[in-house]
Amino acid sequence: MKPVFRTCGITGLKIHDEAEKLIKVNAVTAIVVLAVGGLMGLLVVLTRWPSVHLLPADLFYLALTAHGIDILIVWCIFFEVAVMYFASSTLLGCRLATPKMGWVSYALMVLGAGITNWKVLEGNSSVMMTSYVPMQADPLFYLGLILFAVGALIACFIFLGTLVVAKDEKTYEGSIPLVTFGALVACIIAVYTIASGAIILIPTLLWSLGLISHIDPLMYKVVWWGMGHSSQQINVAAHIAVWYAIAAILFGAKPLSEKVSRMAYLTYIFFLQIASAHHLLVEPGLSSSYKIFNTSYGMYLAVLGSMIHGLTVPGCIEAAQRKKGFNKGLFEWLRKAPWGNPVFSGMFLSLILFGFLGGISGVTMGVEQINIMIHNTIYVPGHFHATVAAGTTLAFMALTYFLVPVLWGRQIVAPGLAKLQPYLFGLGMGGFSLFMMGAGTLGVSRRHWDMAFTDAAHAFSYPPAAYLMMGITGICGVLAVVGGALFVLLIVASVLFGKPVVKSAAPAPAAPAVASYGDAGTFSVPGTFVLALLFLTVFVLYYFVNWKYLASTWGMS
Repeated sequence: MKPVFRTCGITGLKIHDEAEKLIKVNAVTAIVVLAVGGLMGLLVVLTRWPSVHLLPADLFYLALTAHGIDILIVWCIFFEVAVMYFASSTLLGCRLATPKMGWVSYALMVLGAGITNWKVLEGNSSVMMTSYVPMQADPLFYLGLILFAVGALIACFIFLGTLVVAKDEKTYEGSIPLVTFGALVACIIAVYTIASGAIILIPTLLWSLGLISHIDPLMYKVVWWGMGHSSQQINVAAHIAVWYAIAAILFGAKPLSEKVSRMAYLTYIFFLQIASAHHLLVEPGLSSSYKIFNTSYGMYLAVLGSMIHGLTVPGCIEAAQRKKGFNKGLFEWLRKAPWGNPVFSGMFLSLILFGFLGGISGVTMGVEQINIMIHNTIYVPGHFHATVAAGTTLAFMALTYFLVPVLWGRQIVAPGLAKLQPYLFGLGMGGFSLFMMGAGTLGVSRRHWDMAFTDAAHAFSYPPAAYLMMGITGICGVLAVVGGALFVLLIVASVLFGKPVVKSAAPAPAAPAVASYGDAGTFSVPGTFVLALLFLTVFVLYYFVNWKYLASTWGMS
Protein backbone atom coordinates (compact mmCIF):
# COMPACT_ATOMS: atom_id res chain seq x y z
CA MET A 1 0.00 0.00 0.00
CA LYS A 2 1.30 3.44 -0.92
CA PRO A 3 2.41 5.42 2.16
CA VAL A 4 0.31 8.44 3.12
CA PHE A 5 1.96 11.73 4.07
CA ARG A 6 0.78 15.11 5.28
CA THR A 7 2.61 18.43 5.45
CA CYS A 8 2.68 20.05 8.88
CA GLY A 9 1.09 23.49 8.77
CA ILE A 10 3.37 24.74 11.57
CA THR A 11 6.80 23.53 10.51
CA GLY A 12 6.43 22.45 6.89
CA LEU A 13 7.76 18.98 7.80
CA LYS A 14 6.51 16.00 5.78
CA ILE A 15 4.95 13.45 8.17
CA HIS A 16 4.23 9.79 7.37
CA ASP A 17 0.89 8.81 8.88
CA GLU A 18 2.06 5.41 10.22
CA ALA A 19 5.11 7.02 11.79
CA GLU A 20 2.90 9.71 13.31
CA LYS A 21 0.67 7.10 14.97
CA LEU A 22 3.67 5.31 16.48
CA ILE A 23 5.27 8.55 17.65
CA LYS A 24 2.02 9.52 19.36
CA VAL A 25 1.39 6.19 21.07
CA ASN A 26 4.96 5.86 22.35
CA ALA A 27 5.00 9.46 23.60
CA VAL A 28 1.61 9.11 25.34
CA THR A 29 2.67 5.85 26.99
CA ALA A 30 5.89 7.51 28.13
CA ILE A 31 3.93 10.28 29.85
CA VAL A 32 1.65 7.73 31.57
CA VAL A 33 4.73 5.94 32.89
CA LEU A 34 6.20 9.29 33.97
CA ALA A 35 3.08 9.89 36.06
CA VAL A 36 3.33 6.46 37.71
CA GLY A 37 7.06 6.80 38.31
CA GLY A 38 6.58 10.32 39.65
CA LEU A 39 4.00 9.06 42.16
CA MET A 40 6.46 6.41 43.34
CA GLY A 41 9.13 9.09 43.56
CA LEU A 42 6.88 11.24 45.77
CA LEU A 43 6.49 8.31 48.19
CA VAL A 44 10.28 7.88 48.28
CA VAL A 45 10.81 11.62 48.90
CA LEU A 46 8.27 11.70 51.73
CA THR A 47 9.97 8.72 53.36
CA ARG A 48 13.53 10.05 53.10
CA TRP A 49 12.34 13.41 54.49
CA PRO A 50 13.26 12.88 58.18
CA SER A 51 10.36 14.80 59.73
CA VAL A 52 7.76 12.99 57.56
CA HIS A 53 9.20 9.46 57.11
CA LEU A 54 5.99 8.23 55.48
CA LEU A 55 6.43 4.57 54.56
CA PRO A 56 7.57 1.48 56.46
CA ALA A 57 10.66 -0.29 55.13
CA ASP A 58 8.91 -2.86 52.92
CA LEU A 59 6.76 -0.29 51.10
CA PHE A 60 9.69 2.12 50.79
CA TYR A 61 11.80 -0.41 48.89
CA LEU A 62 8.79 -1.35 46.77
CA ALA A 63 8.28 2.31 45.78
CA LEU A 64 12.02 2.79 45.23
CA THR A 65 12.20 -0.21 42.90
CA ALA A 66 9.20 0.94 40.84
CA HIS A 67 10.47 4.54 40.71
CA GLY A 68 13.93 3.58 39.48
CA ILE A 69 12.77 1.18 36.78
CA ASP A 70 9.90 3.35 35.52
CA ILE A 71 11.82 6.62 35.36
CA LEU A 72 15.35 5.69 34.27
CA ILE A 73 14.39 2.87 31.92
CA VAL A 74 10.71 2.77 30.90
CA TRP A 75 9.72 6.47 30.66
CA CYS A 76 12.95 7.49 28.95
CA ILE A 77 13.08 4.64 26.44
CA PHE A 78 9.42 4.97 25.40
CA PHE A 79 10.01 8.66 24.72
CA GLU A 80 13.32 7.96 22.97
CA VAL A 81 11.58 5.53 20.62
CA ALA A 82 9.21 8.37 19.70
CA VAL A 83 12.24 10.65 19.18
CA MET A 84 13.94 8.05 16.96
CA TYR A 85 10.87 7.69 14.74
CA PHE A 86 10.53 11.49 14.55
CA ALA A 87 14.24 12.03 13.82
CA SER A 88 14.25 9.43 11.05
CA SER A 89 10.89 9.38 9.26
CA THR A 90 9.73 12.96 9.92
CA LEU A 91 13.00 14.86 9.64
CA LEU A 92 14.07 12.88 6.56
CA GLY A 93 10.61 13.10 4.97
CA CYS A 94 10.34 9.37 4.30
CA ARG A 95 8.10 6.46 5.22
CA LEU A 96 8.83 4.54 8.39
CA ALA A 97 10.36 1.13 7.73
CA THR A 98 8.12 -1.80 8.71
CA PRO A 99 5.45 0.04 10.73
CA LYS A 100 3.80 -3.29 11.57
CA MET A 101 6.95 -4.28 13.44
CA GLY A 102 6.71 -0.89 15.17
CA TRP A 103 3.43 -2.08 16.72
CA VAL A 104 5.05 -5.39 17.70
CA SER A 105 7.85 -3.42 19.36
CA TYR A 106 5.34 -1.25 21.20
CA ALA A 107 3.28 -4.25 22.36
CA LEU A 108 6.38 -6.02 23.74
CA MET A 109 7.49 -2.89 25.57
CA VAL A 110 4.07 -2.33 27.13
CA LEU A 111 3.75 -6.01 28.06
CA GLY A 112 7.23 -6.15 29.55
CA ALA A 113 6.87 -2.92 31.53
CA GLY A 114 3.44 -4.04 32.75
CA ILE A 115 4.66 -7.45 33.94
CA THR A 116 7.65 -5.98 35.79
CA ASN A 117 5.53 -3.31 37.48
CA TRP A 118 2.91 -5.91 38.41
CA LYS A 119 5.52 -8.06 40.13
CA VAL A 120 7.05 -5.07 41.92
CA LEU A 121 3.68 -3.82 43.17
CA GLU A 122 2.76 -7.33 44.24
CA GLY A 123 5.46 -6.96 46.89
CA ASN A 124 7.78 -9.87 46.16
CA SER A 125 10.30 -8.15 43.88
CA SER A 126 11.55 -5.15 45.87
CA VAL A 127 15.14 -5.59 44.68
CA MET A 128 15.54 -1.95 43.58
CA MET A 129 16.50 -1.02 40.04
CA THR A 130 19.91 -2.69 40.33
CA SER A 131 18.37 -6.04 41.41
CA TYR A 132 21.75 -7.15 42.76
CA VAL A 133 22.14 -10.88 43.38
CA PRO A 134 21.87 -12.68 45.74
CA MET A 135 18.62 -10.71 46.21
CA GLN A 136 16.08 -12.57 44.12
CA ALA A 137 12.92 -11.27 42.46
CA ASP A 138 10.01 -13.19 40.98
CA PRO A 139 11.01 -14.79 37.62
CA LEU A 140 8.38 -12.67 35.85
CA PHE A 141 10.18 -9.53 37.06
CA TYR A 142 13.21 -10.46 34.95
CA LEU A 143 11.06 -11.74 32.07
CA GLY A 144 9.24 -8.39 31.92
CA LEU A 145 12.54 -6.50 31.66
CA ILE A 146 13.72 -8.87 28.90
CA LEU A 147 10.49 -8.45 26.91
CA PHE A 148 10.74 -4.67 27.26
CA ALA A 149 14.36 -4.78 26.06
CA VAL A 150 13.47 -6.93 23.04
CA GLY A 151 10.73 -4.46 22.07
CA ALA A 152 13.16 -1.54 22.38
CA LEU A 153 15.74 -3.42 20.30
CA ILE A 154 13.17 -3.93 17.52
CA ALA A 155 12.47 -0.18 17.59
CA CYS A 156 16.20 0.49 17.17
CA PHE A 157 16.30 -1.73 14.07
CA ILE A 158 13.20 0.02 12.67
CA PHE A 159 15.01 3.34 13.12
CA LEU A 160 18.09 2.00 11.32
CA GLY A 161 15.89 0.57 8.59
CA THR A 162 14.21 3.95 8.13
CA LEU A 163 17.61 5.55 7.55
CA VAL A 164 18.21 2.98 4.81
CA VAL A 165 14.78 3.72 3.28
CA ALA A 166 15.52 7.46 3.25
CA LYS A 167 18.91 6.89 1.62
CA ASP A 168 17.47 4.49 -0.96
CA GLU A 169 14.53 6.72 -1.83
CA LYS A 170 16.73 9.87 -1.82
CA THR A 171 14.42 11.88 0.44
CA TYR A 172 17.33 14.07 1.65
CA GLU A 173 20.57 15.43 0.22
CA GLY A 174 24.06 15.15 1.66
CA SER A 175 24.54 13.90 5.22
CA ILE A 176 21.72 13.16 7.61
CA PRO A 177 20.76 16.14 9.83
CA LEU A 178 22.61 16.57 13.12
CA VAL A 179 19.47 15.78 15.15
CA THR A 180 19.08 12.50 13.25
CA PHE A 181 22.78 11.80 13.76
CA GLY A 182 22.32 12.30 17.51
CA ALA A 183 19.41 9.86 17.47
CA LEU A 184 21.63 7.40 15.57
CA VAL A 185 24.27 7.65 18.30
CA ALA A 186 21.56 7.06 20.92
CA CYS A 187 20.41 4.03 18.94
CA ILE A 188 23.93 2.56 18.75
CA ILE A 189 24.40 3.01 22.50
CA ALA A 190 20.95 1.47 23.05
CA VAL A 191 21.93 -1.67 21.16
CA TYR A 192 25.04 -1.99 23.37
CA THR A 193 22.95 -1.34 26.48
CA ILE A 194 20.29 -3.90 25.59
CA ALA A 195 22.97 -6.49 24.75
CA SER A 196 24.56 -5.94 28.18
CA GLY A 197 21.14 -6.37 29.79
CA ALA A 198 20.47 -9.60 27.89
CA ILE A 199 23.87 -11.02 28.85
CA ILE A 200 23.08 -10.66 32.56
CA LEU A 201 19.26 -10.76 32.82
CA ILE A 202 18.74 -13.99 30.89
CA PRO A 203 20.99 -16.06 33.21
CA THR A 204 19.47 -14.24 36.19
CA LEU A 205 16.01 -15.30 35.00
CA LEU A 206 17.25 -18.90 34.77
CA TRP A 207 18.74 -18.56 38.26
CA SER A 208 15.40 -17.33 39.64
CA LEU A 209 13.74 -20.40 38.08
CA GLY A 210 16.26 -22.70 39.78
CA LEU A 211 17.87 -23.76 36.50
CA ILE A 212 21.21 -22.13 37.41
CA SER A 213 22.54 -22.67 40.90
CA HIS A 214 24.75 -19.62 41.36
CA ILE A 215 25.56 -16.20 39.87
CA ASP A 216 28.70 -14.47 41.06
CA PRO A 217 27.71 -11.09 42.60
CA LEU A 218 30.84 -9.29 41.36
CA MET A 219 30.38 -10.56 37.81
CA TYR A 220 26.71 -9.54 37.99
CA LYS A 221 27.58 -5.97 39.01
CA VAL A 222 30.21 -5.52 36.29
CA VAL A 223 27.90 -6.69 33.49
CA TRP A 224 24.71 -5.10 34.88
CA TRP A 225 26.24 -1.64 34.95
CA GLY A 226 26.94 -2.03 31.25
CA MET A 227 23.15 -1.77 31.01
CA GLY A 228 22.32 0.36 34.06
CA HIS A 229 24.65 3.27 33.48
CA SER A 230 24.54 3.04 29.69
CA SER A 231 20.78 3.57 29.88
CA GLN A 232 21.65 7.11 30.92
CA GLN A 233 24.08 7.45 28.01
CA ILE A 234 21.15 6.75 25.64
CA ASN A 235 19.37 9.57 27.44
CA VAL A 236 22.33 11.95 27.11
CA ALA A 237 22.68 11.40 23.36
CA ALA A 238 18.91 11.73 22.89
CA HIS A 239 18.38 14.83 25.00
CA ILE A 240 21.32 16.62 23.39
CA ALA A 241 19.68 15.86 20.02
CA VAL A 242 16.55 17.48 21.50
CA TRP A 243 18.62 20.56 22.47
CA TYR A 244 19.86 20.92 18.88
CA ALA A 245 16.35 20.30 17.53
CA ILE A 246 14.74 22.99 19.69
CA ALA A 247 17.51 25.47 18.86
CA ALA A 248 16.80 24.87 15.16
CA ILE A 249 13.01 24.92 15.54
CA LEU A 250 12.77 28.13 17.57
CA PHE A 251 15.69 30.13 16.21
CA GLY A 252 16.55 28.56 12.87
CA ALA A 253 19.94 27.91 14.52
CA LYS A 254 22.64 25.75 12.99
CA PRO A 255 25.63 24.31 14.89
CA LEU A 256 28.79 26.41 15.01
CA SER A 257 30.57 23.53 13.31
CA GLU A 258 28.57 20.53 12.16
CA LYS A 259 31.71 18.38 11.95
CA VAL A 260 32.82 19.24 15.48
CA SER A 261 29.36 18.45 16.88
CA ARG A 262 29.36 15.12 15.09
CA MET A 263 32.84 14.30 16.38
CA ALA A 264 31.60 15.10 19.90
CA TYR A 265 28.81 12.58 19.38
CA LEU A 266 31.33 9.99 18.18
CA THR A 267 33.28 10.32 21.44
CA TYR A 268 30.12 9.10 23.16
CA ILE A 269 30.19 5.85 21.18
CA PHE A 270 33.90 5.26 21.75
CA PHE A 271 34.41 6.48 25.31
CA LEU A 272 31.24 7.33 27.22
CA GLN A 273 30.47 3.76 28.31
CA ILE A 274 33.61 3.63 30.45
CA ALA A 275 31.84 6.01 32.86
CA SER A 276 29.86 2.95 33.96
CA ALA A 277 32.91 2.06 36.06
CA HIS A 278 32.26 4.84 38.56
CA HIS A 279 29.70 2.48 40.13
CA LEU A 280 32.42 -0.15 40.49
CA LEU A 281 35.43 1.77 41.76
CA VAL A 282 35.08 0.36 45.27
CA GLU A 283 34.61 -3.20 43.97
CA PRO A 284 37.42 -5.78 43.78
CA GLY A 285 36.12 -7.06 40.45
CA LEU A 286 38.12 -4.53 38.41
CA SER A 287 41.91 -4.25 38.37
CA SER A 288 43.66 -1.23 39.87
CA SER A 289 45.31 -0.45 36.54
CA TYR A 290 41.92 -0.25 34.80
CA LYS A 291 40.49 1.95 37.55
CA ILE A 292 43.45 4.32 37.29
CA PHE A 293 43.17 4.52 33.49
CA ASN A 294 39.41 4.94 33.63
CA THR A 295 39.43 7.76 36.18
CA SER A 296 42.66 9.53 35.27
CA TYR A 297 42.74 9.39 31.46
CA GLY A 298 39.68 7.73 29.97
CA MET A 299 37.31 10.03 31.87
CA TYR A 300 38.65 13.07 30.02
CA LEU A 301 37.75 11.49 26.68
CA ALA A 302 34.28 10.64 27.98
CA VAL A 303 33.71 14.22 29.17
CA LEU A 304 35.09 15.91 26.06
CA GLY A 305 31.95 15.34 23.99
CA SER A 306 29.62 16.84 26.57
CA MET A 307 31.92 19.86 27.01
CA ILE A 308 31.73 20.49 23.26
CA HIS A 309 27.93 20.20 23.17
CA GLY A 310 27.69 22.46 26.22
CA LEU A 311 29.51 25.12 24.21
CA THR A 312 27.96 24.63 20.78
CA VAL A 313 24.26 24.43 21.77
CA PRO A 314 24.08 27.87 23.45
CA GLY A 315 26.64 29.06 20.88
CA CYS A 316 24.40 28.24 17.92
CA ILE A 317 21.48 30.01 19.65
CA GLU A 318 23.65 33.09 20.23
CA ALA A 319 24.81 33.10 16.61
CA ALA A 320 21.20 32.90 15.36
CA GLN A 321 20.05 35.63 17.75
CA ARG A 322 22.90 37.96 16.78
CA LYS A 323 21.99 37.51 13.11
CA LYS A 324 18.53 38.81 14.06
CA GLY A 325 20.05 41.96 15.55
CA PHE A 326 20.34 41.10 19.26
CA ASN A 327 23.92 42.36 19.47
CA LYS A 328 23.97 44.68 22.49
CA GLY A 329 26.51 43.59 25.07
CA LEU A 330 27.33 40.01 25.90
CA PHE A 331 23.89 38.72 26.76
CA GLU A 332 21.14 40.60 24.88
CA TRP A 333 20.72 37.45 22.77
CA LEU A 334 19.93 35.52 25.93
CA ARG A 335 17.78 38.18 27.61
CA LYS A 336 15.65 38.50 24.48
CA ALA A 337 15.19 34.73 24.13
CA PRO A 338 11.58 33.48 24.52
CA TRP A 339 11.75 32.65 28.23
CA GLY A 340 7.95 32.54 28.38
CA ASN A 341 7.87 29.70 25.85
CA PRO A 342 8.11 26.35 27.73
CA VAL A 343 9.81 24.78 24.71
CA PHE A 344 12.76 27.14 25.14
CA SER A 345 12.78 27.55 28.93
CA GLY A 346 12.57 23.79 29.45
CA MET A 347 15.42 23.16 27.04
CA PHE A 348 17.72 25.88 28.40
CA LEU A 349 17.09 24.95 32.04
CA SER A 350 17.84 21.35 31.08
CA LEU A 351 21.14 22.45 29.56
CA ILE A 352 22.18 24.56 32.57
CA LEU A 353 21.13 22.05 35.25
CA PHE A 354 22.59 19.07 33.39
CA GLY A 355 25.93 20.85 32.92
CA PHE A 356 26.41 22.60 36.26
CA LEU A 357 24.88 19.92 38.52
CA GLY A 358 24.94 16.62 36.64
CA GLY A 359 28.12 17.16 34.62
CA ILE A 360 30.37 18.64 37.29
CA SER A 361 29.24 16.17 39.96
CA GLY A 362 29.57 13.23 37.57
CA VAL A 363 33.17 14.05 36.66
CA THR A 364 34.05 14.65 40.31
CA MET A 365 32.56 11.41 41.58
CA GLY A 366 34.19 9.60 38.67
CA VAL A 367 37.60 10.18 40.30
CA GLU A 368 38.66 7.01 42.10
CA GLN A 369 39.81 8.65 45.33
CA ILE A 370 36.79 10.96 45.73
CA ASN A 371 34.46 8.14 44.76
CA ILE A 372 35.48 6.23 47.88
CA MET A 373 34.03 9.02 50.05
CA ILE A 374 30.65 9.28 48.39
CA HIS A 375 29.95 6.00 46.58
CA ASN A 376 27.45 4.53 49.04
CA THR A 377 25.95 7.86 50.06
CA ILE A 378 22.88 9.69 48.86
CA TYR A 379 25.22 11.87 46.78
CA VAL A 380 24.93 9.28 43.99
CA PRO A 381 21.13 9.57 43.49
CA GLY A 382 21.59 13.33 43.85
CA HIS A 383 23.92 13.20 40.85
CA PHE A 384 21.73 11.07 38.65
CA HIS A 385 18.60 13.08 39.43
CA ALA A 386 20.57 16.04 38.06
CA THR A 387 21.19 14.06 34.87
CA VAL A 388 18.06 11.94 34.35
CA ALA A 389 15.46 14.33 35.79
CA ALA A 390 16.88 17.85 35.56
CA GLY A 391 18.62 17.04 32.27
CA THR A 392 16.80 14.39 30.24
CA THR A 393 13.26 14.60 31.60
CA LEU A 394 13.14 18.40 31.39
CA ALA A 395 14.42 18.33 27.80
CA PHE A 396 11.77 15.75 26.86
CA MET A 397 9.09 17.89 28.52
CA ALA A 398 10.22 20.86 26.44
CA LEU A 399 10.01 18.87 23.19
CA THR A 400 6.53 17.62 24.13
CA TYR A 401 5.23 21.21 24.23
CA PHE A 402 6.34 21.45 20.58
CA LEU A 403 5.01 18.05 19.52
CA VAL A 404 1.44 18.53 20.80
CA PRO A 405 0.57 21.29 18.26
CA VAL A 406 2.57 19.57 15.48
CA LEU A 407 1.26 16.00 15.85
CA TRP A 408 -2.12 16.47 17.53
CA GLY A 409 -2.92 19.87 16.03
CA ARG A 410 -3.93 21.18 19.47
CA GLN A 411 -2.92 24.31 21.33
CA ILE A 412 -1.50 23.98 24.83
CA VAL A 413 -4.22 24.71 27.39
CA ALA A 414 -3.61 27.17 30.26
CA PRO A 415 -0.57 28.84 28.64
CA GLY A 416 0.15 30.74 31.86
CA LEU A 417 0.61 27.49 33.78
CA ALA A 418 2.60 26.05 30.88
CA LYS A 419 5.03 28.98 31.16
CA LEU A 420 5.43 28.28 34.88
CA GLN A 421 5.78 24.50 34.70
CA PRO A 422 9.43 24.17 33.49
CA TYR A 423 10.57 26.54 36.25
CA LEU A 424 8.65 24.62 38.93
CA PHE A 425 10.05 21.29 37.84
CA GLY A 426 13.53 22.53 36.93
CA LEU A 427 14.19 24.60 40.05
CA GLY A 428 12.58 21.97 42.29
CA MET A 429 14.67 19.20 40.80
CA GLY A 430 17.79 21.38 40.81
CA GLY A 431 17.42 22.04 44.54
CA PHE A 432 16.53 18.39 45.17
CA SER A 433 19.74 17.23 43.46
CA LEU A 434 21.97 19.88 45.02
CA PHE A 435 20.90 19.34 48.63
CA MET A 436 20.87 15.57 48.24
CA MET A 437 24.50 15.77 47.07
CA GLY A 438 25.25 18.00 50.06
CA ALA A 439 23.72 15.46 52.45
CA GLY A 440 25.71 12.70 50.73
CA THR A 441 28.92 14.65 51.25
CA LEU A 442 28.09 14.56 54.98
CA GLY A 443 27.72 10.79 54.77
CA VAL A 444 23.95 10.15 54.58
CA SER A 445 23.42 6.56 53.47
CA ARG A 446 22.23 5.91 49.93
CA ARG A 447 19.96 2.91 50.42
CA HIS A 448 18.86 2.96 54.05
CA TRP A 449 15.21 3.92 54.43
CA ASP A 450 15.66 5.63 57.84
CA MET A 451 18.55 8.03 58.33
CA ALA A 452 17.70 8.23 62.06
CA PHE A 453 18.33 4.45 62.39
CA THR A 454 15.30 4.10 64.67
CA ASP A 455 15.34 0.90 66.77
CA ALA A 456 18.86 0.05 65.56
CA ALA A 457 21.00 -2.04 67.94
CA HIS A 458 23.67 0.66 67.96
CA ALA A 459 22.78 4.35 67.98
CA PHE A 460 24.18 6.55 65.23
CA SER A 461 23.53 10.15 64.28
CA TYR A 462 24.59 12.27 61.32
CA PRO A 463 25.66 15.91 61.73
CA PRO A 464 22.68 18.29 62.26
CA ALA A 465 23.36 19.88 58.85
CA ALA A 466 22.64 16.53 57.20
CA TYR A 467 19.10 16.47 58.66
CA LEU A 468 18.58 20.06 57.53
CA MET A 469 19.73 19.24 53.98
CA MET A 470 17.48 16.18 53.78
CA GLY A 471 14.55 18.33 54.94
CA ILE A 472 15.26 20.88 52.18
CA THR A 473 15.64 17.95 49.78
CA GLY A 474 12.13 16.84 50.73
CA ILE A 475 10.66 20.31 50.12
CA CYS A 476 12.40 20.62 46.75
CA GLY A 477 11.33 17.08 45.82
CA VAL A 478 7.67 17.88 46.48
CA LEU A 479 8.03 21.05 44.39
CA ALA A 480 9.52 19.01 41.52
CA VAL A 481 6.68 16.45 41.76
CA VAL A 482 4.14 19.29 41.60
CA GLY A 483 5.90 20.55 38.46
CA GLY A 484 5.90 17.05 36.96
CA ALA A 485 2.22 16.50 37.77
CA LEU A 486 1.37 19.87 36.24
CA PHE A 487 3.18 18.82 33.05
CA VAL A 488 1.19 15.58 32.82
CA LEU A 489 -2.11 17.39 33.40
CA LEU A 490 -1.30 20.11 30.84
CA ILE A 491 -0.33 17.64 28.14
CA VAL A 492 -3.30 15.31 28.70
CA ALA A 493 -5.72 18.26 28.79
CA SER A 494 -4.15 19.78 25.67
CA VAL A 495 -4.39 16.53 23.68
CA LEU A 496 -8.02 15.98 24.75
CA PHE A 497 -9.41 19.50 24.98
CA GLY A 498 -6.94 21.94 23.40
CA LYS A 499 -8.20 24.30 20.73
CA PRO A 500 -7.30 23.35 17.15
CA VAL A 501 -4.13 24.98 15.88
CA VAL A 502 -4.64 27.64 13.25
CA LYS A 503 -2.57 26.53 10.26
CA SER A 504 -0.06 29.11 9.09
CA ALA A 505 0.04 30.03 5.43
CA ALA A 506 3.82 30.53 5.68
CA PRO A 507 5.42 27.79 7.81
CA ALA A 508 8.25 28.77 10.17
CA PRO A 509 11.84 28.06 9.08
CA ALA A 510 12.02 25.02 11.37
CA ALA A 511 11.98 22.43 8.60
CA PRO A 512 15.05 23.61 6.67
CA ALA A 513 16.99 24.34 9.86
CA VAL A 514 16.30 21.11 11.76
CA ALA A 515 16.20 18.78 8.75
CA SER A 516 19.35 19.79 6.87
CA TYR A 517 23.13 19.73 7.08
CA GLY A 518 25.07 22.97 7.58
CA ASP A 519 27.04 25.32 9.86
CA ALA A 520 26.20 28.66 11.43
CA GLY A 521 29.16 30.15 9.57
CA THR A 522 30.50 32.08 12.58
CA PHE A 523 32.40 31.57 15.82
CA SER A 524 31.63 35.06 17.12
CA VAL A 525 29.73 34.05 20.25
CA PRO A 526 31.34 36.03 23.10
CA GLY A 527 28.43 35.52 25.51
CA THR A 528 28.68 31.76 25.19
CA PHE A 529 32.42 31.84 25.81
CA VAL A 530 31.84 33.84 29.01
CA LEU A 531 29.28 31.23 30.14
CA ALA A 532 31.81 28.49 29.32
CA LEU A 533 34.48 30.23 31.41
CA LEU A 534 31.99 30.54 34.28
CA PHE A 535 31.30 26.82 34.02
CA LEU A 536 35.01 25.97 34.06
CA THR A 537 35.56 28.24 37.08
CA VAL A 538 32.79 26.54 39.04
CA PHE A 539 34.12 23.15 37.94
CA VAL A 540 37.68 23.86 39.10
CA LEU A 541 36.54 25.30 42.44
CA TYR A 542 34.21 22.38 43.16
CA TYR A 543 36.89 19.88 42.14
CA PHE A 544 39.41 21.56 44.46
CA VAL A 545 36.93 21.63 47.38
CA ASN A 546 36.35 17.88 47.04
CA TRP A 547 40.07 17.12 47.04
CA LYS A 548 40.45 19.37 50.09
CA TYR A 549 37.61 17.51 51.80
CA LEU A 550 39.26 14.20 50.91
CA ALA A 551 42.54 15.40 52.43
CA SER A 552 40.78 16.31 55.69
CA THR A 553 39.01 12.93 55.73
CA TRP A 554 42.25 11.02 55.20
CA GLY A 555 44.30 12.84 57.81
CA MET A 556 47.91 11.65 58.14
CA SER A 557 50.16 12.04 61.15
